[in-house]
Amino acid sequence: MAQKRILLGVTGGIAAYKSAELVRLLKKAGCSVRVVMTSGAEAFVTPLTFQALSGEAVRTSLLDPSAEAGMGHIELAKWADIIVVAPASANFMARLAQGMADDLLSTLCCATEAPIVVVPAMNQAMWKNHRTQRNLSLLEADPQIRVLGPDQGDQACGDVGPGRMLEPQAIADRVLLDTPRSLAGVRVVITAGPTREAIDPVRYISNHSSGKMGYALAAAAHAAGADVTLVSGPVMLPRPAGVAVLPIVTAEDMLASSMRVVDAGCDIFIATAAVADYRPLTCADQKLKKSQEELSLALVRNPDTLAAIAGRTDAPFTVGFAAETSDVIRYATDKLTRKHLNMIIANGVSQAGVGFNGDENAVTALWPGGQQVFGQETKVNLSGRLIALIAEHYRAIAHSNNQSDSSEVKS
Repeated sequence: MAQKRILLGVTGGIAAYKSAELVRLLKKAGCSVRVVMTSGAEAFVTPLTFQALSGEAVRTSLLDPSAEAGMGHIELAKWADIIVVAPASANFMARLAQGMADDLLSTLCCATEAPIVVVPAMNQAMWKNHRTQRNLSLLEADPQIRVLGPDQGDQACGDVGPGRMLEPQAIADRVLLDTPRSLAGVRVVITAGPTREAIDPVRYISNHSSGKMGYALAAAAHAAGADVTLVSGPVMLPRPAGVAVLPIVTAEDMLASSMRVVDAGCDIFIATAAVADYRPLTCADQKLKKSQEELSLALVRNPDTLAAIAGRTDAPFTVGFAAETSDVIRYATDKLTRKHLNMIIANGVSQAGVGFNGDENAVTALWPGGQQVFGQETKVNLSGRLIALIAEHYRAIAHSNNQSDSSEVKS
């Protein structure tokens, strides 16, 4: 990424203050950064701030007579290797989706041939509004545009929900990773999150999975060009842009939905979901009352979605995850062999700062005859590296199968 020319567009919103840190991170990585601000952005952060951080003059006007004889938008459009708009307001997303060119930033996006990364930031109600979602669909369908985020959580207005701009480090990770389209045209199915097994209408058995790793992998696979379907248990995460999500609740739901989508066509199956191994034998019709000191539950084994997919005669390239608290590599290796997987990703969830609910992870990828260790880093960054590794092994097996088919035809 050294000397990569990044044009950062900043639109109006309180998240504009985070864009200053994004400039710093991109510069630290060796990129050349120029900033274009809308009039709304100037109400939150001054151009002088971005000029000091980028070392470049900040552009704010479409018709600037001092910028290359008044044709600054063309000059900037040709200069940029990539355009990143962070934050991207609901207003900007609407104008970009409609192809408008009524200020410098929107005109640049119309004039450039470079890829455009849009990082939304807005109130949760604005994000959920059907008109915003319609504009999002138009942007996701544009092959030149990639949408990152938004995140979910507390917002400046006091609301809680989807709409927060991704943190600067996460944005930088995605942009700097510069994921090649190694999975273009490949159909990928990913399971994520926990399952819930009902005890009664109020209570259920579940686990601590947040779904963050699976959702990050889905976003990375989409960025690599794959057609991605995410079979997701109950999580508090926004849908990754460009990814189809099938919501499920129970382990039996997970199996049924996974089988259905694999039947429709799947080349790579990645099982990150933390599926409950057991469920109550019966579910009470009414809430169980506290009538005694102890309560006994009879549990029965749940179906194993990963084993069922890997055991198909037309099994896709199958990747499992093994979350362990001890003997991580030994248990993961046994699971790799026993379930006939192509690859397994092992992570020790007892290690502080990684695994369930965290934003970082540290894993070891294992496959028949080899392994690769990935040190602790953000799940966003790690997901890109794992998708690149999975793509490499998938392509190698596909090439080997094609060679075998070709030999059989010749013989």
